[in-house]
Amino acid sequence: MYKNIMVPLDGSKLAEVCDFARQQGAKLNILRVTYAKVFPGADPADSQLKVVGEAEDYTQMVQRRLEEEGFTVESHVLYGFPVEEILDHAKRGGVDLIAMATHGRSGSARWMLGSVAEEVLRHALVPVLLFRAGGAQEAGMDPPSAAEVDERRKVS
Repeated sequence: MYKNIMVPLDGSKLAEVCDFARQQGAKLNILRVTYAKVFPGADPADSQLKVVGEAEDYTQMVQRRLEEEGFTVESHVLYGFPVEEILDHAKRGGVDLIAMATHGRSGSARWMLGSVAEEVLRHALVPVLLFRAGGAQEAGMDPPSAAEVDERRKVS
């Protein structure tokens, strides 16, 4: 039985993970990894603060929704490269399962973009549960919309 399931957030629906976590009676450890791409000559600090702030708003919104559904949730925002941060957080956070979406890219798209899920699967020290992004379109937890995140910022 899994007790601490880490879910790296990428905007995918969480229905499958929520169903699984509920069956296991597990805590959800949601994680958003962010990174700012900065143009030459631009101030990287402003870009970094912006993407971290947006990620914090997003994870807080997801956490609130999951808690309303009865889950115990811990949320984290990390700055860096997704594969490295996911693997490091899994080691440090007492995670016993990583549940993450795969987008099913193949061919040149996979070659150009890579696959975070594939790299995590190869290098994780704990089991990894992959689910197809958008697999359960009608049920479960949708990520918050951009309008909801904007509204949250106005209230804060």
